[in-house]
Amino acid sequence: MFEELSERARKILEAIIEDFIETGEPVGSRSITRRHKMNLSPATVRNVMADLEEGGYLYSPHTSAGRIPTEKGYRFYVDSLAHFREPGAQLEKEFESGAFLDGLGLGERLQRAGRILSASSSYAGIVSAPSFDATVFRHIEFVKLSEQKILAVLVSRSGSVQNKVIDCRETITGSELEKITNFVNSRLTGLTIREVKNVILREMAQDKALYDTLCQRAFQLSQKAFEDHPEGEVFIEGASNILEQPEFASLERMKKLFRAFEQKSLLVKLLDQCRNTDGFRVLIGSEFEFLELEGCSLVTSTYTSASGISGILGVLGPSRMPYSVVIPLVYQTGRLVGRFLEQE
Repeated sequence: MFEELSERARKILEAIIEDFIETGEPVGSRSITRRHKMNLSPATVRNVMADLEEGGYLYSPHTSAGRIPTEKGYRFYVDSLAHFREPGAQLEKEFESGAFLDGLGLGERLQRAGRILSASSSYAGIVSAPSFDATVFRHIEFVKLSEQKILAVLVSRSGSVQNKVIDCRETITGSELEKITNFVNSRLTGLTIREVKNVILREMAQDKALYDTLCQRAFQLSQKAFEDHPEGEVFIEGASNILEQPEFASLERMKKLFRAFEQKSLLVKLLDQCRNTDGFRVLIGSEFEFLELEGCSLVTSTYTSASGISGILGVLGPSRMPYSVVIPLVYQTGRLVGRFLEQE
């Protein structure tokens, strides 16, 4: 929890953070009195800055320099001080244009959304494809490959296709497979994959004597078909934009950052930190679980289409990012992706 700050301290902290975001240079008391109309003397501002430093909101990189925000200062700014600026009509035009809509598949559209986020923020745009468990099941097809191997073809409502080869101990005829396919589709179509798995587990837990052989085989095959599917893809656009920021000028920091971008599992876990959050979420510095992203901030929002396709998108940049601009940009992009995702 943050201690209560006086109105004067809040205004000075806000001014320091916004000046530092703009310039990247430590902010001194005289700069505050010159650039902001507060009717305060430099000495008064210095005293308040000293109190803010003692409270952990600011720190001095050098003994004679001005102050810069700490993670605590940025967190207080995001939660209590930032005045959000709407992204305007241009963002919606980007999604209404052919660049997002014309004949593109789901993955291509999400990649374009990442590019729009990157271009609009000048940082890296990150978009996760829907996780397999969150997609809506349309139908399944069981195809006999050999006496003991069956191909399961799963199709989601979004059009994504997953194939899996199943080892089957019992011999199943082609006609039986057709009946099993029809049975499973009649029972499970329209549910999310997560719901499908729960139904299968519940049915498999029932007394097998209640079901005939066909039902047993249907649920046994379905259980194997829906197991162990890979995580959804993550698209990163404009990663090189971050390297133009002075915070990442050192070769070692650049290497750490790009190692993070190359680790798909890390990025999936990173976005999973922001799942089940209404509106937007902001992670700053040490709030990440990963040292590779030290000095970064991530602003995320969810997207959900009318048919239930859902995922997470966001902007990754330095902690010194203009939150008042980036947060509404990310939030509005999430709404627009959900709105236009399935339009032709």
